[in-house]
Amino acid sequence: MERRAAGIEAVNFYGGSAYLDVGTLARYRGLDNERFGNLLMLEKSVAMPFEDPVSFAVNAAKPIVDALSEAERDSIEMLITCTESGIDFGKSLSTYVHDYLGLSRSCRLFEVKNACFSGTAGFQNAVNFVLAQVSPGAKVLVVTTDIARFKATAGGAGLEEDWLFAEPTGGAGAMAMLVSDTPHIFSVDIGANGSHGYEVMDTCRPVPDSEAGSADLSLMSYLDCCEAAYRDYERKVEDVDYATTFDYLAFHTPFGGMIKGAHRTMMRRVCKAKGPAIAADFQQRVVPGLTYCQRVGNIFGGTVFLSILSTIAHADLSAPRRLGVFSYGSGCCSEFYSGVVTAESRRRVEAIDVESILRGRHGLTIDQYLQLMKEGEVIEFGTRDVELRLDVIPEVLDTISGTDRLVLSRVDDYHREYQWV
Repeated sequence: MERRAAGIEAVNFYGGSAYLDVGTLARYRGLDNERFGNLLMLEKSVAMPFEDPVSFAVNAAKPIVDALSEAERDSIEMLITCTESGIDFGKSLSTYVHDYLGLSRSCRLFEVKNACFSGTAGFQNAVNFVLAQVSPGAKVLVVTTDIARFKATAGGAGLEEDWLFAEPTGGAGAMAMLVSDTPHIFSVDIGANGSHGYEVMDTCRPVPDSEAGSADLSLMSYLDCCEAAYRDYERKVEDVDYATTFDYLAFHTPFGGMIKGAHRTMMRRVCKAKGPAIAADFQQRVVPGLTYCQRVGNIFGGTVFLSILSTIAHADLSAPRRLGVFSYGSGCCSEFYSGVVTAESRRRVEAIDVESILRGRHGLTIDQYLQLMKEGEVIEFGTRDVELRLDVIPEVLDTISGTDRLVLSRVDDYHREYQWV
């Protein structure tokens, strides 16, 4: 019997045009040093007013599409955009992405919203479409795209106290993945999935531009789901050992400290491990997947895939390695699944040169960041008409000029218009 395969054939990351050193932000906000240090964060990508989920998505996916032949582009029969930063209650942002990527008009396109689980929901949908072979050789383009915008209070650029420690972790970015039956980068273990979900009001967006909830409840729900989803995986897959089956572990990463706590909890509960062994295992199996997340922040549905990308870039892939993956979305739904990465995975990821992408962002001063908190309100959800200034921070415009990336230029009667710079 022919062996079936599915997973990520090609991948790309887009982290925006600007970032902020979160240590600088913490000092400005007067955050407790020890508590801030536990976040394990270094930088976060910051969206400019002329950047939105559509422009992020297109800029992530365009290098993948441009590298394909015309026949290969036409084999993309499904486009799935995954976001909790939607721009309209009805119109899918996938329509804009489809248009600016020049994909075939026979391509099915739609949007998935399920908090931070949206990326995995879209990815698993794509994997199952490929495995079903209803259209042999067809590919699926999955794009996760999200932007965290923190609003200033009425008094200026301050924040509500409850969100002061969330601010350093909220990033902006997009992950694009071409899913097919030739998974050069990440080959999923078919049928090896464990799920767990239930209704909980941990975090939510009761209005489009504002987040609410309980950080403590979210942490408890995450930990509960991490173990329960793995236990479901364990029931379905024979001879699984959390400590030895997976060479590396990639987690949905709101911030690094949360993952350190989740890993510690799992090692204690599942493996009955003690302190020194847990610390060593964290460095060996988990830290490779945190490296990029520490410099981008939480990009919601795409964060778990950024962790996979980071693992591939920093792991020892001298032989094929099995990667255990945990995805979580508030509200809540979670999944534990796995797949195999190889030296070929590393070669293709190195060609993306994520380090150069991260270094290419403009480093914002705290004054520039506070300015953006005010300017960003101009394109809040439901904006009907607006002209966007590309030179709101001239240094950022200088950084992106001539890079052939898409930016939002205006909104005309709710219709978003973009231009290449």
